[in-house]
Amino acid sequence: MSIISKYLTREILKLFAIILAMVVGIYVIVDFFEKVDDFLERGVPLTRAVLFFLFKIPFIFSQILPVCVLLSVLVVFGLMNKNNEIVALKSSGVSVYHLFKPVLILGILFSLLMFTLTEVVVPITMAKANVIWLKEVRNEPAVLTRERNIWIRGNQAITHIKFYHSARKTMMGLTLNRFDKNFRLTRRIDAERGVFDKGRWMLFNVMEQHLEGKYGKSRMKYHDQLSEKLEFFPDDLKHVAKKSEEMNYTELKELILKVEAEGYDATAYKVDLNSKIAFPLVCVIMCLIGTGIALKGKVREGLPAAIAYGIGIAFLYWIFFSFCISLGYGEMLPPFVAAWVANLVFLCFGIFTLLGAE
Repeated sequence: MSIISKYLTREILKLFAIILAMVVGIYVIVDFFEKVDDFLERGVPLTRAVLFFLFKIPFIFSQILPVCVLLSVLVVFGLMNKNNEIVALKSSGVSVYHLFKPVLILGILFSLLMFTLTEVVVPITMAKANVIWLKEVRNEPAVLTRERNIWIRGNQAITHIKFYHSARKTMMGLTLNRFDKNFRLTRRIDAERGVFDKGRWMLFNVMEQHLEGKYGKSRMKYHDQLSEKLEFFPDDLKHVAKKSEEMNYTELKELILKVEAEGYDATAYKVDLNSKIAFPLVCVIMCLIGTGIALKGKVREGLPAAIAYGIGIAFLYWIFFSFCISLGYGEMLPPFVAAWVANLVFLCFGIFTLLGAE
């Protein structure tokens, strides 16, 4: 490795560590003040609260890592440009592409680190953080098995949901059992599908049974549609349903196969599966964009403006990526396209910016 490559690698890593520590610290502090009242109201021990925020740090790290990479590259090259070091290097025959080589290697390493975090660390830590938040702080009545089956115990009622589609707010395979004060079954509802609409659940293809008397004489009715007020809402199911960030690539792929084998729509999970590969590669793209912006001659007079410009681009990427993912959830884009189109667009922009810098 050349002296220039070693220098760039050392400076970028040093600045990356400083920026990462600052951003994670600010994020945790803001999150702490938002949630501390909930912990105090429930009387959760301080040690559990500290564990909750520690468990969230790997997820926070994986989300802000691309921005930290972009800022560190921008500042290092921006300062070199401002001090005319870039001009001196170019005069000595060093091209922009030679300067970009160590940055590209760092971008690939950061992408691998980010993928490893989301595959190995984040699923474990986020699952533990959610247990503390939902069970100990929110005191959620729902219990989730390791598969898709959701059991909810409410006021004299037990509900079983085979599969919940969070993007569409739709339940599949619903069974509702209602009991009297002596815990005797009085009513059972089996529905093929349930959709939340105007504060109530609309159930479709329903078989309703009423059990009456000491010996449980039953009356059965069939409904194409039935409006039912249940004790839980879509947000409650969204909290208890196992989230994609709590699953690694293999688990998510197996879940898709199981969901499709049972005849349910797994489009949202397919989008998440593709995004698990696509999103970590944004580190390489941010390195490309940061290098192109910082090495332009205009940066010498306006480094803060260049940094603000870079942050704006990172923000636009996040908005565009989230928008495409939403289109994928709504089946307006194929899962693969929804996950990768943002990377393709900003990769082209990064290449164009780097060519302009040369």
